[in-house]
Amino acid sequence: MHVLGHLSVEEFLRDYWQKKPVVIRNAWPGFTPLLSSQELAGLSLEEEIESRIVEEQGKDGPWSIRKGPFTEDDYRSLPENKWTLLVQAVDHWIPEAADLLEHFRFIPSWRIDDLMISYAVDGGSVGPHYDQYDVFLLQAEGQREWRIGQICSEQSPILQGPKIRVLEQFDETERWVLNPGDMLYLPPQLAHYGIAQGECMTYSIGFRAPSQAELAQAALDDILASSSEDCRYTDADLQPQAEPGRIGADATARLKQLLISAFDDEERLQTILGKLMSEPKYPEQLPEPRDDASWEELDEELQEYQPWRRSEFARFAYSQHGDNCRFFALGMSWALPASDSAGVAYLANHSHYQSEQLQALAGSEPLRNLLVQLWQRHLLYSPEIEFAD
Repeated sequence: MHVLGHLSVEEFLRDYWQKKPVVIRNAWPGFTPLLSSQELAGLSLEEEIESRIVEEQGKDGPWSIRKGPFTEDDYRSLPENKWTLLVQAVDHWIPEAADLLEHFRFIPSWRIDDLMISYAVDGGSVGPHYDQYDVFLLQAEGQREWRIGQICSEQSPILQGPKIRVLEQFDETERWVLNPGDMLYLPPQLAHYGIAQGECMTYSIGFRAPSQAELAQAALDDILASSSEDCRYTDADLQPQAEPGRIGADATARLKQLLISAFDDEERLQTILGKLMSEPKYPEQLPEPRDDASWEELDEELQEYQPWRRSEFARFAYSQHGDNCRFFALGMSWALPASDSAGVAYLANHSHYQSEQLQALAGSEPLRNLLVQLWQRHLLYSPEIEFAD
């Protein structure tokens, strides 16, 4: 199914992605919600699941926010209107939610962050705000009115007092009402204000967009881990200076070149990006690896069970460069020969696998070792095994 409606992927990327919003009517005809509002609230009772409730007029004042886990008493104490429940990373816990994200793979899958589901009663909202990342807002149930405003930045005034970032000023430019199956795309930094019209549920598909600071930190960590004491600032082209205390343009040019040379390595940059973008969203929730893992044990399960799938908490990516290819998961990198690039691409480009195809990869020792390590870390599993257990 194509969720861009009347738009082709090429048209969407050219005219809208990271440029301007677009409403796609009936993007998902006959969409059936994955969870009821009661089931969504049930997830928010779990300690390991990130959840929030936002009230426009709460006990702590305007736009109050509480973080889960919640209790049934918390829900009983809520007012009749103007509150919203948000449950983050539902795709980590519900395989069907992870499958929903497959429809958005026209954007590189290593950019996809998670699926957040929000439930709101009449008038429920999180206030006028903006996000630093792209988002698709799929209306699952009921109606929500979306108001679009100005382009914002970190200098945009924020209301003082609320613990959530609500814009002090909202300059509305357009508004739409979304019905079930409709979808709104919003580029980064665009102010928006969603208000529930009656009870409604909205699915938010967000994307990873590391900041310059995060990218710089990841790059510097990599550089520092492999730096040499012999690589230093030099000035073999030094000329006589009338002002010995002055740092001139020639000195800054040398510094600039020294820094550029440290990053002038495409394979290194691919590795830095691959490790950063495959980091788990909740590393503290990763399951403990199996104590022992061998190809014989994995092969036995591959022969008995199928199909197989990538674990919901995992993000896979790969890169190719010269005689090497790399596979990324959990913020880690595996180097393999270029001859294994097709197998690495198969693992990274899909989330569902057949046993026969995985067994075929084992003809290569590096790929066989990779499969074992992924299985050992619970990044590959068969739903049949869980059902059998």
